[in-house]
Amino acid sequence: MSNVNVISLLAMALAGWVNRHQQAVIDYLIAENRIFKQQLNGRRLQLSDNDRRRLAAKAKALGREVLDEVANLVTPDTLLAWYRNLIARKWTYSRKGPGRPPVSEEIVALVLRMAGENASWGYDKIQGALDNLGYTVAPSTVANILKRHGIEPAPERGKRTSWRTFLKAHWDVMAAADFFTVEVWTPNGLVTYYVLFVIHLATRKISIAGATPNPNGAFMMQIARNLTDEFDGFLKDYAYLIMDRDSKFTKAFRDALDREGVEPVRCPPRAPTCNAYAERFVRSIKEECLERMILFGERSLRRALREYSMHYLSERNHQGVDNQLLEPSNVITYSTDPIQRRERLGGMLNFYHREAA
Repeated sequence: MSNVNVISLLAMALAGWVNRHQQAVIDYLIAENRIFKQQLNGRRLQLSDNDRRRLAAKAKALGREVLDEVANLVTPDTLLAWYRNLIARKWTYSRKGPGRPPVSEEIVALVLRMAGENASWGYDKIQGALDNLGYTVAPSTVANILKRHGIEPAPERGKRTSWRTFLKAHWDVMAAADFFTVEVWTPNGLVTYYVLFVIHLATRKISIAGATPNPNGAFMMQIARNLTDEFDGFLKDYAYLIMDRDSKFTKAFRDALDREGVEPVRCPPRAPTCNAYAERFVRSIKEECLERMILFGERSLRRALREYSMHYLSERNHQGVDNQLLEPSNVITYSTDPIQRRERLGGMLNFYHREAA
């Protein structure tokens, strides 16, 4: 899985933390800005060059469609024109003349990188970091570079933690859960079974938490107890569990996790890519196993889930972890012993290896 997908996942997952109260604040600020504009009574709003740069940089990130809804002080066309002017200034070079020589592009790139990767660093902190690398610049030079690129000073940048930074900090203790459905033949005809699984994001290891045709509250509470068991619960070493807003993830289920130290992180509404790692596992198990079988009874389903889980963990190479096995066992690379095939589900799943002597 690429870094772009990782960033997308974390951004979407943690966006679920924005609750209705925060949305209400945003709506209030939009309304307040509109009232403020009306109070100007046609007078022109005076903005400094720094104000224009900051608004232009933020406007480009939002895009035209969002700007049409939220921009009140100036029109979207004006904001985008400012952004084009910002780009034009970047590539406009003045003729060489007397005075201080221009700052090199290398230093400019380093200043922008440090400001982007360290939200709390001010001008002096960035200047000190540059000095450690052998670049001598004044704090005012750092300030001018940031202003020229529409980047806010440290006090305002430091109030926020990027999704990417948060995810990197919690990557090893984050897991995700999701349901998928399977049709099973029974004496009463086709019955839909709901399969719940959990996946650890950093390692891609999975656990089939349960399968039932009736995922009611009692079932979910038992799952919560199993997942957080202090001895062999899959979530006993993790702090966060990403899940969508499916009603099967009941409040009682989420509260039970929270009491055991696992914080539920709910995806925002209408965000199908929020739980991308879990969705990818669903695609794998269906394409490689379940969609190629006719399942007769719950016992057949459980056998297929068990066999695929064992194959997934110890016999299947994963591109997201450098095309390696998650839990390799008895893997011998350099040997003259005959190559063996370990097959599961009648040869549907295969693993090739050399037996230890």
